[in-house]
Amino acid sequence: MFDMPKRDDPEFEDDDLVVQPLAVDDDEVIDDETDVYEADADDEDETPRYRTTNNDPTFGYLLALALIIGLTPLIPLQGDLRYVIGWGAMALFGVLSWLLGSGERIAQEKIEDLAWGAIFGLIVAAPLLLVGGSTLTTTVRLMFQTGIAGDVRNLSVGAVAAFLIFVMPLAETLFFRNLLQARQPFVVTGALASVWSILLFFPMLDVGRYPVIAILIGTALVLMNMIYSYVRDRNGLAAAWLCQIVVNVVLLLVPYFGV
Repeated sequence: MFDMPKRDDPEFEDDDLVVQPLAVDDDEVIDDETDVYEADADDEDETPRYRTTNNDPTFGYLLALALIIGLTPLIPLQGDLRYVIGWGAMALFGVLSWLLGSGERIAQEKIEDLAWGAIFGLIVAAPLLLVGGSTLTTTVRLMFQTGIAGDVRNLSVGAVAAFLIFVMPLAETLFFRNLLQARQPFVVTGALASVWSILLFFPMLDVGRYPVIAILIGTALVLMNMIYSYVRDRNGLAAAWLCQIVVNVVLLLVPYFGV
């Protein structure tokens, strides 16, 4: 060991701090460019990363669509079973993403955000309820019917309430507003959700005889899904969830009580 000269030492000179270059043998050549090229070559040789259901909701969306289209022959005698399978598949992907993937977690929400979710739901549903009248009641009756004791009958109010308050909002919120909207703009999410709703409900309706009603119902479904996606962007996932529940209760369940 040796003593390093100090600056206040009278024998200190600036030359003492000169750092001598590291000696390198002539046989050893440091080539940074070669190292970079070798790293790039290693990257190119890596196995490509394919999409999975955890980071790409396309597979789940296509599967759910295929199920509801393929199960159309079950209508009307097994209409409720078709709903359960379609929403169940969508809920499966949404819940797995929420629990095991990168889906958004619902933390402690602000009361004002939840209030805005309910307000937006009322803004959409109340005018449509007032304008729809008996047409809306007839439409809801056709949407929720199935075979009972050999006859096509309407589902009980309890079964419809379970669909509209628990099953449908759970499946569609976690899949569209959580899994899909995390990767797509809210307009794209609303459009894809609208396609799903139209393919899900239109086979239950007699759209061939009443094309005008079909246009009105289709427009309402698009408006509703766009609002859900907008609320998710504006006030969060829980607010969008509550918004859909409010719309379902006001626009679909209340008219069903008049059956």
